[in-house]
Amino acid sequence: MKSFVENRVFIAGIIQGSCRGKGLWSQDYRSRLKESLAKAFPGWGIYCPVENHPESVEYTDKEAKETFFYHIGLVRESALVVAYLPSASMGTAVEMWEAHKKGIPVWTVTSMLENWLVRITSTRIFPSLEGLERFIESCGSPEKVVWNESRVTGI
Repeated sequence: MKSFVENRVFIAGIIQGSCRGKGLWSQDYRSRLKESLAKAFPGWGIYCPVENHPESVEYTDKEAKETFFYHIGLVRESALVVAYLPSASMGTAVEMWEAHKKGIPVWTVTSMLENWLVRITSTRIFPSLEGLERFIESCGSPEKVVWNESRVTGI
């Protein structure tokens, strides 16, 4: 039986992606995800890296390393990872892989259906945020779905 430090959903998703310099992808998706997940998982923690580290693009290498490994630790102790990937993201790929290795469900929002990492690590793949939201609203008990999926994933 799995035990988690707490019932938590970790929001993984593209931040810089392949942007050069300090460019960022729009982070608007995070507030929408957080709102949907908070409704679906009352009483659970919803962790958003950007919300907790909004100036991370300015971090020194030391701060970036500490923050990255802190987030990987949170992923490993979460009950669910929800990944948003409109494009490839190295950080999100690592988070998805770490969750997969621990048997933690990964629900991915992406159109990259042929991407090996997406296919291998995702428990569920949704083509859009709307698709994820419809699933959450219609599945009855999202907590039960997470519990059931956590028992069947892993390598």
